[in-house]
Amino acid sequence: MKRLLYAVVVFSIFIACKEERKEIIEEVPVKTDSIATHVEPVKNLPFSWEAANIYFLLTDRFNNGTTENDLNYDRTEPTGPLRGFMGGDIQGITQKIEEGYFSDLGINAIWFTPVVEQVHGSTDEGTGNTYAYHGYWTKDWTALDPNFGTRKDLEKMVKAAHKHGIRVLMDVVLNHTGPVTDKDEAWPEEWIRTSPTCDFTSYKTTVECTLVENLPDVRTESNEAVELPDALLAKWKEEGRLSQELDELQLFFERTGYPRAPRYYIIKWLTDYVNHLGIDGFRVDTVKHVNENAWSELYKEASFAFENWKKMHPDKVLDDQPFYMLGEVYNYGISNGREFDFKDKKVDYFAHGFKSLINFELKEDAKKDYESIFRKYDKILRSQLNGKSVVNYLTSHDDGHPYDIERKDPIRAANILMLTPGASQIYYGDETARSLTVTGTEDTPVQGDASLRSFMNWEELDSLPKTKEIFEHWKKLGTFRRKHLAVGAGIHKRLGKSPYVFSRSYSEGDIKDKVVIGLDLPKGKKSLWVKGFFGDGTKLYDTYSDTEVVVQNGKVILENDYNIALLEHKE
Repeated sequence: MKRLLYAVVVFSIFIACKEERKEIIEEVPVKTDSIATHVEPVKNLPFSWEAANIYFLLTDRFNNGTTENDLNYDRTEPTGPLRGFMGGDIQGITQKIEEGYFSDLGINAIWFTPVVEQVHGSTDEGTGNTYAYHGYWTKDWTALDPNFGTRKDLEKMVKAAHKHGIRVLMDVVLNHTGPVTDKDEAWPEEWIRTSPTCDFTSYKTTVECTLVENLPDVRTESNEAVELPDALLAKWKEEGRLSQELDELQLFFERTGYPRAPRYYIIKWLTDYVNHLGIDGFRVDTVKHVNENAWSELYKEASFAFENWKKMHPDKVLDDQPFYMLGEVYNYGISNGREFDFKDKKVDYFAHGFKSLINFELKEDAKKDYESIFRKYDKILRSQLNGKSVVNYLTSHDDGHPYDIERKDPIRAANILMLTPGASQIYYGDETARSLTVTGTEDTPVQGDASLRSFMNWEELDSLPKTKEIFEHWKKLGTFRRKHLAVGAGIHKRLGKSPYVFSRSYSEGDIKDKVVIGLDLPKGKKSLWVKGFFGDGTKLYDTYSDTEVVVQNGKVILENDYNIALLEHKE
């Protein structure tokens, strides 16, 4: 059998559009041997971070590209259920990119959990021993953890993603190091604090404190110069790169004029990945636990590195988009607008390098009717957040109260996530209804966030008809959304109440896009009101049912067993 892969020919168009530019990606199908089929490639495909289709995955839990790196640093201690490494790696992500999995799903950005070197030992957080499989317990920002892969693996992954027109978001941590274990000592006191623990009652008790016990907090507010830890210097020396690392740091501090304070070292180490690999953006962890000026500095240096990489690799540049930063301000909701309230202080993180913040509100809004959700988001994004955006999600790696935790209605979840204005974040397995209520070895629920982080359910996707049906629905919505900027970044308007029909229209420079969508439609013959949006005689195409229609008397008639319609201009 045959599989379609995409050889992506990228060229830029220069269209002024507020803070960033849109680009066109032309995709040409190339056939290679495989067992699955792909959606047809879309030509002249525009992109905007405001309407991005982001796929978020735990590197260790997505796909095991090679078993050769599954065990490192003698990480063999027994752990609590789902709290040890399970083999997923960077090579596994690359495999799925090259197979076309993300392209088929309409993904145009991949966010993967941190892959820098993690603490070697385990620690008990009250749920059994845990290793740093999640990537948020850094030991060395300058190296990759061999459990995840090598620098070469990461370079190949970025190149593969770009070849398919997919941006790469690297998850970064500036707030804390990894915990102290029997194999990992604490960083020096001038670098970190080990108390007090945050109580989140004020700005200071959210920022200058440890998130939890035994998670050393980097002194990101300090401007005092510090020496590099002896343990880190010894590690670099043993690895044969001490001189190189020291020389690079010298050049960085000479160029920037920054004091050698803790945050500036880490900013240098993080932006190196942008400078060397062309990473398109950062998803920034624990944003509200760091002084906001640090994020402005991170954005400044990442932008410098990104533009430098573009100059050094002009033939590999996707477009002239600026560097992108997405912030995790825990419990920020779109209704907060530009500011997050610490009770004694309000902070506008959008003014400190962030184009978007993760929106923790949609999982609650999702319980409302479609029109209430869409109208609310359209209004806020066009007023308080004009020129900025949010990234919507329904499930994630650390939200123990997601929408539809039992996966009772993955179809409606797809409709809400993929059709709500703003950018969308699919959490790995949303599209396959991967279980979020895993049981442990004694048939009891896995405790805490580990239950949200089971290995990707590839076997179910390959074998269960119901899972395949769910996946097909997500694919249709995702590819439609990816093709049409109007879905995520366009103006929303209800056209019909019963059946529910709405339009989205987008106009920016030379890019103009219009679509009509119907939800909760009756099965069989159905009439969709489009008067005032598409004129009589207009030829339309319903991508969901693969049907061509013509507007007559202000409406289109469809006859099928689907309760959804995705209408676009017939090309």
